[in-house]
Amino acid sequence: MKNILYVLFSSLAIISCNSIGGRSGKSGYNPNATKGEIIADNPRATWDPIKPTGMVPIPSGSFVIGQSDYDFVQKNDAPTRTVSVSAFYMDETEVTNAEYRDFINYVRDSVVRSSLAEKALEQGVDVTGEGEGIAAYAYKTEGVDDKEDSPYLQYLRDKQTGRDGGEKEGKRINWDAPLIWDTGNYPDVSYAEVVESFYYPPKERFNGEKAFDVRKLIFSYSWIDTESAVKDKNPERSKYVIQESLPIYPDTTVWSRDFSYAHNEPMHEFYFSHKSYSDYPVVGVNWKQAQAYCAYKTKKHNDYLKQKKRGEKVFAYRLPTEVEWEYAARGGLDNAPYPWGGPYLMDDRGCYLANFKPKRGDYIEDHKKGNYMYTGKVKSFTANGYGLYDMAGNVAEWTSSPYDASSYTATSTINPSLGVGRRYPNKTIRGGSWKDVGHQLMVSARDSEHQDSARSFVGFRTVQSLPEGVQPDVKINNED
Repeated sequence: MKNILYVLFSSLAIISCNSIGGRSGKSGYNPNATKGEIIADNPRATWDPIKPTGMVPIPSGSFVIGQSDYDFVQKNDAPTRTVSVSAFYMDETEVTNAEYRDFINYVRDSVVRSSLAEKALEQGVDVTGEGEGIAAYAYKTEGVDDKEDSPYLQYLRDKQTGRDGGEKEGKRINWDAPLIWDTGNYPDVSYAEVVESFYYPPKERFNGEKAFDVRKLIFSYSWIDTESAVKDKNPERSKYVIQESLPIYPDTTVWSRDFSYAHNEPMHEFYFSHKSYSDYPVVGVNWKQAQAYCAYKTKKHNDYLKQKKRGEKVFAYRLPTEVEWEYAARGGLDNAPYPWGGPYLMDDRGCYLANFKPKRGDYIEDHKKGNYMYTGKVKSFTANGYGLYDMAGNVAEWTSSPYDASSYTATSTINPSLGVGRRYPNKTIRGGSWKDVGHQLMVSARDSEHQDSARSFVGFRTVQSLPEGVQPDVKINNED
């Protein structure tokens, strides 16, 4: 929800700028152009959705949420209720270690480049991103359509350096100059001073090995707290623009913390960083970090569109509400206890249909039946009717929804949601995991974790809303 609001407000700002001033800077009001009549731009233009890579379309529809007749009664389950859900795209798998490492690498490069630019500014280097040594990493002022030394560029330089007497603002990181990690090729002493400050100090190193200090991987972004703003009769915009800055490296210690007296050190050391686990779901990520990943995914897509001069922004990537999650997990089936239908956890060949704990203390039972000691690679099991993998088992998944036992009855019947307000620190997780028994994999089963918690058995996947009236082409594949 909050990411959608972030993009919504940003879009309003863009629409205002383009419609009031226009890209050419000339007035958009010209009554002679339309003979004094109001005529919409491109009245016959259509908009066709482009499916994001790795996502599948989920059609709008109504379904009965909650327990079915087959379901194992649990205290966290909710009563049945018919609700309606709008169409959206959803990641076909949980976010993998490789995908989350893309986020890590971006933040690593951005914080290093920001520090290099600040160092250059301290040394009096003009914000042009030109020159040698650390000067090559100074802030940039170039605009997309701006000519060199134009009044607008001079205005930006004055803002960025504070020469206009105000606070420094409008800084743009220089992404053109390649970062140099080889110590033998550092361009100058100032560059070396900045880059070396991002490694663990000598007293914190293991066996003298130099490694990047992941505590410095801080991601910053902003969003609009519309939930609070709509309650304010005279909202002051600045009060509800929320600035977030948080460390985003996964907590790898969850493998040891979640299981006392168990030898999970190899998972602790290698699960996120080793290439052999690239296609496994990322874990050790709390709810806030999952939200930050969504913001980064939205930014990356928008940056590409801006570079291609598409003149539009994408609908924000976000976490699904728990109702969206359950609707998607059912895969188009009515009254089915599991994403594949049910009521059994094995197929007709005796192979398990999800990664879970078959018996007490027995996490594998039989390798031939397809189970894993811990998490398994994504797409190891058959997808549901919508083409979604591991909607049951492997890792439980964060939703955007706060956990409340009465949320099913307290919310609307159209796109039900309690919002993502900070007053609800406990968030709903769905789907069950590799450490859970079979009945916790049921599509109606609910559980919760504190938003600051990171677990070895909780991951996430993202969704993207579709405009109302746009119905994606969906082929439901249910053998049952």
